[in-house]
Amino acid sequence: MELHELIRGIQSKSDLVAFIEALAEDLRSHPDDWENHTLDRYVEALASWLAASDGAYRNQGLEPPTAPSWKNVGEMLYAAKIYE
Repeated sequence: MELHELIRGIQSKSDLVAFIEALAEDLRSHPDDWENHTLDRYVEALASWLAASDGAYRNQGLEPPTAPSWKNVGEMLYAAKIYE
């Protein structure tokens, strides 16, 4: 299953743990698919995406969350994989 598909199923802490494990495996298996494949670049992208996330949600016709859910945390972690 693709990472973006796994995000849809995140409803609990254990779902998020499974997603993070899949994210780590994806990095090991497909590092060239990652814009931010080093820890420093990944963390910087995570911060940048989070700062701009209200716009990302609104561009999808969604209200930005006021408090993150387990699924929102998964979305953040996935976004840091590809955010420039």
